[in-house]
Amino acid sequence: MIVYSSSITHRLRYICDFIGKELIGNPFQVTDKKEEFLTYPGCRINYSAEKFTGDEFYLQPHFLLFEQGIKPQAIDCFETNGQKAFFKTAGDPIAIGFPFDIFAATFYLLSRYEEYLPHQKDMYGRYAHENSLAFKEGFLTLPLINIWLEQFKKSLQQKFPSFTTHLPIAIGTPFTFIPTYDIDEAYSYKHKEWWRSAGAAVKDLLRGKWDKFSLRRKVLDNQEPDPFDSYDWIDNLHRPHTFKPRYFFLVPAKTGKYDRNILPKETSLQVLIKQHADKYSIGVHPSWQSGDDTSLIKNEKQTIENIATIKITASRQHFIRFTLPQTFRYLIDAGIKEDFSMGYGSINGFRASVACSFYWYDLQKEETTNLLLYPFCYMEANSFFEQKFSPAQALEEMRHYYQQVKKVNGTFISIWHNTFLGTDERFKGWREIYYQFIGEVCSKSVTIRPD
Repeated sequence: MIVYSSSITHRLRYICDFIGKELIGNPFQVTDKKEEFLTYPGCRINYSAEKFTGDEFYLQPHFLLFEQGIKPQAIDCFETNGQKAFFKTAGDPIAIGFPFDIFAATFYLLSRYEEYLPHQKDMYGRYAHENSLAFKEGFLTLPLINIWLEQFKKSLQQKFPSFTTHLPIAIGTPFTFIPTYDIDEAYSYKHKEWWRSAGAAVKDLLRGKWDKFSLRRKVLDNQEPDPFDSYDWIDNLHRPHTFKPRYFFLVPAKTGKYDRNILPKETSLQVLIKQHADKYSIGVHPSWQSGDDTSLIKNEKQTIENIATIKITASRQHFIRFTLPQTFRYLIDAGIKEDFSMGYGSINGFRASVACSFYWYDLQKEETTNLLLYPFCYMEANSFFEQKFSPAQALEEMRHYYQQVKKVNGTFISIWHNTFLGTDERFKGWREIYYQFIGEVCSKSVTIRPD
């Protein structure tokens, strides 16, 4: 596949790389030479203002990929093939139902262009999901880019009957499920500084929470398991299947309002990290404090490396707290190669409207980076804290996102916390629906009990 454009920009190359890899497994070849384009023996996409012959797929370009700088874009959404689209242009007549610039529209969503523009912050200082085009136009719950790509493939096949993706499935790699876990609070009662335990116990007494006070004593006396200690349960859940889960550990040097894990100097957390590093892929969960003091990202990454004696190259931001482009630049500078933060910490859905990994494009520097982003679309904490869902509603929500991703052969990434999968009364019913969900989506039956 070759793409012709009268002007070749970094933005155009980036999006041709992404779409090419998703459709045919390799970046599209891009040229600004007419003769090379017209004599190319394979499929040809003309992405310019000038039509050449009837033997090419003509895609009239929007100006976004040829601009410099960042400025508000006039976006009017419309429906085509039953889905929302924008950047309406006149395309190839044979490409019925494809009257928009998929290159520019995909770039707008993937680059998170709107997050570079002035916007309202949420209560945690993050980009508020209410600002997003996907939320406003009602497609946040869909991997719209992947749906567009499937339609694009069909249009190309209409134009070029011999066109093949050269892949065993419609788009990209086979459907994949990656369960991921954030370890924000390794234990509820155990292994904490004496003053934290004593202070919490006094609060229980003053508030009349006798059951909680009694449970705390039993856990500390090793008469009951810690309510957040769900690690063996999760291991047993994984064992019958071919999962490759990812774990992200919060390891701040000191505790804070939003950084409540036991400290990494504690032997218990070191043992927990080592145990998981021996069996699974682990990463750093940059603390809330690192958002204010970015030097802490390197320190926290080094802390896990020292404990696990392995190189750490993956991360996910605690509270999904990140700002573009600064946070991702700090991650790259710290040696992070993969980040799993692309989603919202306030609502479930597809923040970048995509269900496959992609390289982050630094819009201010106008360059493709080597930071590979893995977008998630479901986090149980969103269902519980933000959306106020019951366990039954959360199960239906998980099913929806799983099915949407599976339809486009994408990668379904969920986030769960050990706290929800333990025995804490506050999260009663949540371990059970996760157990049920895993049983439904796996080819083998789950052999552990939910209790």
